[in-house]
Amino acid sequence: MTARKRTTPTKTKPAKATAKTPATRAARKGAAGPASKRSTTKTAQKGAKKATKTIPKVASSAKTKTTPLTEYNRKRDFKKTREPAGKVAARTGKLRFVVQKHDASHLHFDLRLELDGVMKSWAVPKGPSADPSVKRLAMQVEDHPISYNSFEGTIPAGEYGGGTVMLWDTGTYTPEFSTGPADDESAAQAAYDKGDFKVTFHGHRLKGSYVLVRTKGFGSRSASKPSWLLIKHRDDYALTGKKDLVERYTTSVTTDRSMDEITEAG
Repeated sequence: MTARKRTTPTKTKPAKATAKTPATRAARKGAAGPASKRSTTKTAQKGAKKATKTIPKVASSAKTKTTPLTEYNRKRDFKKTREPAGKVAARTGKLRFVVQKHDASHLHFDLRLELDGVMKSWAVPKGPSADPSVKRLAMQVEDHPISYNSFEGTIPAGEYGGGTVMLWDTGTYTPEFSTGPADDESAAQAAYDKGDFKVTFHGHRLKGSYVLVRTKGFGSRSASKPSWLLIKHRDDYALTGKKDLVERYTTSVTTDRSMDEITEAG
């Protein structure tokens, strides 16, 4: 018998990988490109957000430093007016006060008391009275520099407070409960803060004991600062039923000029 030949199974060789031709590389890159770019973009955006969170915010502009005389300076153009520029000053002696007669849009009197390096100021429409039965409205205005105590003249028309200013009275004052120069300013500050500001004036025309009382709802409601009442106490300087101070004294306490003469002099 003829021997059967064993059939050896044919081994199938794995297909060779397609050669990486330039065209193939380009095709693969083109297929993966958009997704890869999107992934990269998202990663970059996340990184940018994290970076943004960690960067501290920088103020757009530095805060403007304010002083008690910031409002006074802001309202005036010192290239046009002869009023002094506002600077907080050190105390040089007894606490001072001044009363200035001011013919601006309306004739009134400005009462100013030295406190903490400035002159606390009130506009008194009818002027101070020496009659204890009379209550004068005193509307608080911006603080003025101590150097304003010597100002007498005219403020140009069109400027803030434009009109004639007269030095009606000057002098010193003592707050109630003060035992002397060592504590008079602290006593004045406490009384002012309380809104019950009792003082004794030592002026040429304004003399004796008065009180400035801060009110609630009295006077102009549109004012940004409170209204007060100026009241004379009963003492040796009180005048009842007689011609009042503003009618008695109509000229400057320093130059003896009238309002018209000050205006003419410019």
